[in-house]
Amino acid sequence: MRSLTTKLILAFLLVGLTGAVLVALIVRFRTQRAFDQLVVNQNQQLLLVNLAEYYRRAGSWAGVETVFRPGANLPGLGSIPEARWEARRALFVVANAQGVVLFGGEPHLHGRTLTARELRKGIRIEVNGDTVGWLIFSPALDRWRAGTPEGDFLLSVNRGAYLSAIAATGIALILGGVLAYGLTRSLRELTSATQALAQGELGRQVTVHSNDELGALAASFNQMSTALARSTELRRQMTANIAHDLRSPLAVIQGYAEALTDGKLQPSQEIFTVMHTEALHLSRLIDDLKTLSLAEARELPLMPQQVSPDALLRRAVESFRVQAEGQGITLEMQAEENLPEVRVDVERMAQVLGNLMRNALRYTPGGGRISLSARRAEQGVLLQVADTGTGISPEDLPYIFERTYRGNKARSADEGETGLGLAIARSLVEAQGGKISVESRPGEGSVFTIWLRG
Repeated sequence: MRSLTTKLILAFLLVGLTGAVLVALIVRFRTQRAFDQLVVNQNQQLLLVNLAEYYRRAGSWAGVETVFRPGANLPGLGSIPEARWEARRALFVVANAQGVVLFGGEPHLHGRTLTARELRKGIRIEVNGDTVGWLIFSPALDRWRAGTPEGDFLLSVNRGAYLSAIAATGIALILGGVLAYGLTRSLRELTSATQALAQGELGRQVTVHSNDELGALAASFNQMSTALARSTELRRQMTANIAHDLRSPLAVIQGYAEALTDGKLQPSQEIFTVMHTEALHLSRLIDDLKTLSLAEARELPLMPQQVSPDALLRRAVESFRVQAEGQGITLEMQAEENLPEVRVDVERMAQVLGNLMRNALRYTPGGGRISLSARRAEQGVLLQVADTGTGISPEDLPYIFERTYRGNKARSADEGETGLGLAIARSLVEAQGGKISVESRPGEGSVFTIWLRG
């Protein structure tokens, strides 16, 4: 059995059937017990008195059946009508002091010796303080006979309980089928969508039918599918960008090498400088790819040590002060006093801040300002690199930490840019237990924030 719908329907059916049968049995048991008690209350006390009186007069149980015979008129009992004699006769069993059945009940009980457990269901018949016999309600020993008014009543009650159980089971089956179909509808859609996803149909979405766990599962699948499609697209874009970045310097180096080999160009310092510059660009791209892959695989070797946050900022300022002055950009640094030290790899954090500084210098025009700051934060320290540059558009902001993502399509490898700087920065920060985020408005600048555990 592989169908979840079938399993759920059978489960609902089993629960409904079990509940209906239990209710029917409980109703039957309670009804019979209450009915038995009613009959006992109506007849037992009078019979007990008259049976004791009969034994006192007769001195034995011989002829005890006369107590139940039609027309009997014992004190307190009254005359028993002919129509009810047989029914009343079957209601009670009279046994002697030893528990031997003398009269009443079904014929097969006559002469039978009752067990101690069966006698406990009856009442002692006492004369002058001695137990001379037992009066036992017959249905406690045997079931009601069909054909008697009492038996027919209980049979009608039992039949109604059984019919109710059957009806309840049918309703449970119908409701179970409807509920099972509704519960498995989302699962069937998810199964179809995952199969389509496995066949390369990335970005496949399913309909969210409810707000319960199945709805949350469908929403999570849609989010995963969208992220997978986005990741695949970024991977394709990264491959194309890297191929372009590799092709451009290789083409320059190959062109000059062929020209020099064929004698079309004479060797010169200028040619060698260009070829060296392009070779450095290739080397930097390869190093960035290696660093990024190792960081994302959590295999990048780190050498953490305790360092003051303001020392990290001062190193970044000193490294880029000359370039900033050459571009007419003001560098500022602010750090709160007595900041707790952070445990990081100093060289890797210098690489992170260096990537952020290069981006800030690239997109901040002359006369602008770049501010580095450090302050306390919950359970750590915040480092910020803020600029007054061109900013980042809202549609590009969620993706700037992706590999080789370039919001400005006009940016080229000619500027020495690989598109991996921010992706490397995020990977290095996260590899050291930190977090990095960005806030930006077009035309107003950007603020990159790094949280490090103190």
